Amino acid sequence: MGRFKEIKEMIPGFCLAVAIALCAKFLEGLMPVHLIGASVIALFIGMFLNSLIKTSIFNKGARFTAKKVLKFAIILLGASLNVTTILTVGRLSLSVMVFTLFTCFGIGYFCGKALGLNWKLSNLISAGTGICGGSAIAAIAPVIDAEDRDIAYAMSATFLFDMAMIVLFPIMGRYMGLSDMAYGLWAGTAVNDTSSVVAAGYAFSEAAGDFATMVKLTRTLAIIPTVIIFALVNIHLKKKSMAAEGVTMGEKIKLSSLFPWFILFFVLLSGVNSLGFIPNEASSFAKELSKFLMVASLGAIGLNTSYKDMKKAGINPMLHGFIISLLVVIVAIAVEWFMGIV
Repeated sequence: MGRFKEIKEMIPGFCLAVAIALCAKFLEGLMPVHLIGASVIALFIGMFLNSLIKTSIFNKGARFTAKKVLKFAIILLGASLNVTTILTVGRLSLSVMVFTLFTCFGIGYFCGKALGLNWKLSNLISAGTGICGGSAIAAIAPVIDAEDRDIAYAMSATFLFDMAMIVLFPIMGRYMGLSDMAYGLWAGTAVNDTSSVVAAGYAFSEAAGDFATMVKLTRTLAIIPTVIIFALVNIHLKKKSMAAEGVTMGEKIKLSSLFPWFILFFVLLSGVNSLGFIPNEASSFAKELSKFLMVASLGAIGLNTSYKDMKKAGINPMLHGFIISLLVVIVAIAVEWFMGIV
């Protein structure tokens, strides 16, 4: 009976998050040119409703959607990731990706410390910039137990620079006289969100758009090792914190209690899909369902986040996002130049 009551209390918040996701997808579909993704729209709608809704009836369901449903969406995402995609695009994109990822997480770490950001917010912004925007942020957030405010700020920073890149990349590509392949490789490794890569790529040419999309799919696979690394880092930090509090003196710290087990299912599904055991139709359905549930989860995160909380963080997170985004754009084109692609 108690369990039934708990589920009943979650329904209003979950339904509101789903309604926000449907509204966000509808608004995204109205745009003739992609400028803003459904995830960001849902986040902003949720934050707007947070300032209007005074009742607590939605709280439990919103927290459930932001945490549990998000983890399920990440597991489903694994069913659409195929490691063999790397072979399609080849060494060119991997070479550029190594440098851009090092820039995001290496320089991003020191940049975050200099700006006084906590390590979770700093790395969420770096992951959004270096891997695939909102999907990377959503995948890593539960692994490191990130605050909803940090997720919202990281999403906002990524979104703002995506907007600028969609407009500026085709202009800069033509000014530099880039070939379709060179431009596609540049856009695929430097623009953040997948839909923004598609928009910026096809704005240059169809061939550039095709190549940029393949490069971006390869880049998305970096989610797999990244979430594993951050899971291990978070476990290490938790164990240090617990040891400092004297937990080891009375009881043994169990790895099983700290490890985010949903990541194993995520990796397992991506491996099964890479081996060809998941039919294309099932993989496509899992991808679409995962994307929708992520949108709903980000709507729920918005419901849990207020503009006042974000204001307290100041301008530094946005400055961090700007610096890392600019460096990635420069590093990506510089690596292409040294490789003789440009």
